[in-house]
Amino acid sequence: MAARSKARKRALDVLYASDLRGESATDALARAATDGDGPTNPYTTTLVEGVVAHQARIDEVLAEYAEGWTLDRMPAVDRNVLRLGVYELLYVDDVPDAVAVSEAMALVRDLSTDESPQFVNGILGAVLRNKSSLV
Repeated sequence: MAARSKARKRALDVLYASDLRGESATDALARAATDGDGPTNPYTTTLVEGVVAHQARIDEVLAEYAEGWTLDRMPAVDRNVLRLGVYELLYVDDVPDAVAVSEAMALVRDLSTDESPQFVNGILGAVLRNKSSLV
C-alpha cells in the first residue's frame, strides 16, 4: 500500500474514532500521537487538520449533494470517507481528482457496506462535476 493510501486510512481511523467519541478530530489526533498510535506520515496530519479546518463547508457540500440523506443518517465510515474525499477534491491541489475519488472508493469498499461504494461515488462524482462552483 502506498504511503498516501496508508495516510488516508489512518486519517479515516482518527476521524471515525473522534466522530464516535464525540470529540474533536484534533484531540483524537493528539491522543493517538501520545498513545504511540500516531500518524504514519505527515499527510495523515495534513488530512485530519484540513478536514477540521474546512469541516463546516465540507459538511455543507455533503448535505447539499447527499440527496435524501442527512449527515447523521449516513454510516460513520461513509460520512468520514466523504469528508476526506471532498477535502482532497476541493482543497488539495497536488492530488489529482481521479485519485481522490478512487482512494475514497477503495476505503469504502474495504470498510463499509455493500451499498457504500455506489453512494460515495455518486456524491463525489457530483461534487467533482460542480467543483468550480464550490471552491
